[in-house]
Amino acid sequence: MKRGVRGYDGGKKVSGRKRHILVDTTGLVITLVVHPADITDRDGARLVLGQLGDRFPRLQHVWADAGYRGAVREWAREQLGLVIEIVNRPRRWFWEAPDEEPPTIPRGFQVLPRRWVVERTFAWIGRHRQMSRD
Repeated sequence: MKRGVRGYDGGKKVSGRKRHILVDTTGLVITLVVHPADITDRDGARLVLGQLGDRFPRLQHVWADAGYRGAVREWAREQLGLVIEIVNRPRRWFWEAPDEEPPTIPRGFQVLPRRWVVERTFAWIGRHRQMSRD
């Protein structure tokens, strides 16, 4: 079996492939793109969103990871009419005035809103031997 090309991601310092999926609110796959790791996440978002075409005319809102912020949001709004909302992690530090009590900062693992749906879909795919990575 011939495998696809591999690339090197300098940010994560790994070689291989990246997978981008677009799922609905229940976790069912709408579109999927696998490409070399040397392509940035923002370009991968353009690849996966570009596959939509006119197949999902009611799609208006997309939740995305922080890796997809930047010019891809404006591109999606102008070209596809989509609003991309970035799901951010909670802040780990706060500026506090000297006379105020510091806020409580949650520690440990936290479920990010809407992000768990995509992670669960990746887990479903990874459970099947034929669909496992590499």
